[in-house]
Amino acid sequence: MQNVNSQDPLAVDVTEAIRAGDLPALRQLLADHPGLATARISEDCGSGKQSRSLLHIATDWPGHFPNGPRVIATLVAAGADPNARFTGPHTETPLHWAASSNDVPVLDVLIAAGADIEAPGAVISGGTPLTDARAFGQWRVAHRLIEHGAHATLQDAAPLGLLDRVQAYVDAPEPPTRDEITCAFWGACHGGHLPTAEYLHQQGADIDWIGYDDMTPLDIARVQDADKVVRWLCAHGAKSRTEL
Repeated sequence: MQNVNSQDPLAVDVTEAIRAGDLPALRQLLADHPGLATARISEDCGSGKQSRSLLHIATDWPGHFPNGPRVIATLVAAGADPNARFTGPHTETPLHWAASSNDVPVLDVLIAAGADIEAPGAVISGGTPLTDARAFGQWRVAHRLIEHGAHATLQDAAPLGLLDRVQAYVDAPEPPTRDEITCAFWGACHGGHLPTAEYLHQQGADIDWIGYDDMTPLDIARVQDADKVVRWLCAHGAKSRTEL
């Protein structure tokens, strides 16, 4: 079985079973339709055709569907590929989607099933699942990925408050540029990690850099209710986007 249009009754039924966590219905559909576990659910959208695997459906935003881990295990046991790629404007795997939804139990099951923790293709700079997790502020799953051994770049480490790793990057034979330090500083403010933000500020970070979503470090710290970071930034004369 290859592509099934999203409006096809079979696609509707399997999608509903997955999202409801209805394991008996899902198992019956898989038994009645050999090859369903590897099917692609396709649809036409404004940017053209796109398709996703059943594991993508199980990890789609907002995630945390009933019986999520058992649904994943059932699909993998039936032949679903934990490293299947979305086809469309990006090539994210189900693990990227679990990371974007902060769905730790599902993430654990996918990794146990063989999902590539370093798979590229994120909507954020084509990066790994960790890139999605920290960019979207999904801190629980980001730290869980680190526990699983995910490689953390400077831009990953700063928002997670991994100060020792940040310092190692700065002290490396080829240290980061000032722009990279500034971006990492913004990330530390996003994550609400004052010691990391202070350290990167000492390394020359621009305290008023306008970063993602047109927000300054002060703006993003306020959005995250990172009160200690907000007070520190204000004490150092930081401004919001509207004040620049």
